Amino acid sequence: MKRTIKTLLAASVVAGAAATAGAYFGLVNVGADDPHFPAVHAFLSMARDRSIEVRSRDIQVPDLDDEALIRAGAGNYNSMCIGCHLAPGTAETELSQSLYPAPPNLTKMGVDGNPAAAFWTIKHGIKATGMPAWGKSMGDPYIWGMVAFLQQLPTLDAQQYQALVASSSGHQHGGGETIMHNHEGQHGGAEAAGEDHHAGEMAGTSQHDAAVEDHHAGEAAGASHHDAAVEDHHAGEKAGMSHHDAEPAADKPAPKSKLAANSHTHADGKEHLHAD
Repeated sequence: MKRTIKTLLAASVVAGAAATAGAYFGLVNVGADDPHFPAVHAFLSMARDRSIEVRSRDIQVPDLDDEALIRAGAGNYNSMCIGCHLAPGTAETELSQSLYPAPPNLTKMGVDGNPAAAFWTIKHGIKATGMPAWGKSMGDPYIWGMVAFLQQLPTLDAQQYQALVASSSGHQHGGGETIMHNHEGQHGGAEAAGEDHHAGEMAGTSQHDAAVEDHHAGEAAGASHHDAAVEDHHAGEKAGMSHHDAEPAADKPAPKSKLAANSHTHADGKEHLHAD
């Protein structure tokens, strides 16, 4: 018996060391596009479900049939949750298709028969799944409103869902609301979203082409300005040369006439001319 225990302990130590070494050397692929092995997935799912069940077993569930509570939950769900958990008439989104583990489609499962577990999950979130701990920004009454709405969600069609959301106060849970996770009006259909995306790409391309044209136009204008400046410079050089040539002519004394060279004026004002 002692030998068996020692063997099991030794095997556990070796297995633990091997697992640690594999993780340390990067052999575990943590990419969300590479699913867990079935055995690993089953173990993690069991650990998650048991953790939530144990921690939610003593939660007291209020009256979830209150219409005001349901309406409040509808507004917050529509603003905060449909990107992952969808809504009646809403196709799968980028988030719902890309997260791993995949978020449950709450339009089909609602609270799954356990409102206390749903409350605990919304309030505390689930590690490494993309499920936030909404209790950091929402008080318990608002979380119960979402639970009350989720209990009704699988029974609603698209028209009933929209009517219920329209009758609510929208994204309102007592303060701390932000638009970062507001999905209202963003999931009208994959086709519309695709058109908006490609329209944005075309607009960006047009802006780029216009910027390139403006750039080349600017270069052409700059070149013309440069050529004009060069021409003005050369014209100025020519003008300067003409001015320079004119200056010696103005400074050089005019030659005296031959007549003026052979005459002189006496004190009485009479001019005397010498014969050559």
